[in-house]
Amino acid sequence: MTMTPQRTSAEIRRDKLSARAARMAEAASGGWKVVLFKIVALGLIDAMALYSCLVLFRAGNWVVGSIIAVGTVVVNIIYLRKGGLPAKYLTPGLIFLLIFQIFVVLYSGYIAFTNYGTGHNSTKEDAISGIMLQNQERVPDSDAYPVSVLQGPGELLFLVTDPDGDALIGGTDRPLENVDDATFEGGKAVGAPGYTTLDFAGLIANSEEITQISVPISDDVNDGMLSTADGATAYLYTSRYVYDEVADTMTDTESGVVFSNIGTGAFTAPDGTEILPGWQITVGFDNFIRAFTEPSIREPLISVTIWTFVFAILSVATTFILGLFLAIVFNDPRMKSKKFYRVIMILPYAFPGFLSALVWAGMLNQEFGFVNTVLFGGAEIPWLTNEWLAKFSIIFVNLWLGFPYMFLVTTGALQSIPDELTEAAHMDGARTFQAFRLIKLPLLLVSVAPLLISSFAFNFNNFNLIYMLTGGGPRDITAGVNVGATDILISMVYKVAFIGANRDYGLASAFSIIIFILVATISIIAFRRTKALEELN
Repeated sequence: MTMTPQRTSAEIRRDKLSARAARMAEAASGGWKVVLFKIVALGLIDAMALYSCLVLFRAGNWVVGSIIAVGTVVVNIIYLRKGGLPAKYLTPGLIFLLIFQIFVVLYSGYIAFTNYGTGHNSTKEDAISGIMLQNQERVPDSDAYPVSVLQGPGELLFLVTDPDGDALIGGTDRPLENVDDATFEGGKAVGAPGYTTLDFAGLIANSEEITQISVPISDDVNDGMLSTADGATAYLYTSRYVYDEVADTMTDTESGVVFSNIGTGAFTAPDGTEILPGWQITVGFDNFIRAFTEPSIREPLISVTIWTFVFAILSVATTFILGLFLAIVFNDPRMKSKKFYRVIMILPYAFPGFLSALVWAGMLNQEFGFVNTVLFGGAEIPWLTNEWLAKFSIIFVNLWLGFPYMFLVTTGALQSIPDELTEAAHMDGARTFQAFRLIKLPLLLVSVAPLLISSFAFNFNNFNLIYMLTGGGPRDITAGVNVGATDILISMVYKVAFIGANRDYGLASAFSIIIFILVATISIIAFRRTKALEELN
């Protein structure tokens, strides 16, 4: 007689867990509803990817288009094959990580090494076309060209009748070319196969767009372009500049000055004058060199960097000290109505930060703000327009916004420290402050040190408060870039990139990389320092 071995309770429990995991895996990967959802989702993804690839390949962006095509194939393989459950869960997260983190960082790094900005945001061909278009003048005694406006695929075209009676068709990016089988009425070409001729109502509806159209009469941009003001008759316009493709120069026909391509992304005269628009080129480390060598940029960059550190350090220190003080007070067993006071303490934390900053901006207004009119009896104190008062106001408002967070954090940390430690210290003769400084505070820092580091990093880039409260002002009129007395690095980057007539995305991206290096270095050093605190445990 064969005896069945007795199974231990651990083996039985392990078998049950294995069976449960197998049922969950089967439920997650099977069923016709899941299969149908998978097919529909993959179909939508494939359709969007195919459209993106066609657009990118048509624009000549083969690298990005190929990456999307390969990525789509990999996603299909992962979700259409059996097994590989971890990969199916990880793939969406990896895709979002690549798009919203890795790609953004890499693209910012790429822009930092270019001259991308106002006047340098396109290709050289577009720049030449733009210069010719912006400096057009109507040719005196130009022939009148009868024209009909045609609706093409995604654009409006001109159907022109030349002085010889031939029909020509062209658009903004399409020089005039002969068209066969055109329809004529009274010697004027009025229609072409495959196109729709705009009637009077269509001309009126598209009048603004039609007047912006300039059609090159040949492949040579120096030959001029046809433009019309009424959609019925076009005239020849030529540019004051003549482009020499062989010498790669642009000559001003009025002054005779020759502008050459000297590798700066713009045609430049011998005296340094540039014709804009220029084009985007790679400039290497020029943006970083400008940031540290040009006095008009270096000096405001240094002052803004110093203020950014001061602001971040004071923000963390003041909020932590106030939050800790309140936490100690409310942690005292003799304190009455603790719940009521704690609810009041976290109210500032419950309001959106940008909204609170706007409210404070109104309360601190010099002329009609609550602080001046009520608390200071109508005095006109420039809280937000004086350099030092504006900095004080920012620190004060950030204290009001930030102390509830520190209060909550330190309250939890204090309550986790056993009271026996303090009692033992008292029995050994330590005073209350000594027990706190030598026992509670080090143990408290073990818990909150990572949060203080993250708070420093947050305030280092606290764009919302600066921009909503002072807008970075008051403006420093001596600086070579758009910067104010209360700007921190991140708000300075925003202004350089997006505010004003001379936007410099390349320089702003270089600033962003500098900020990244600063914050990363400080965080690494600070986290290493926290290991010393962990040894206290």
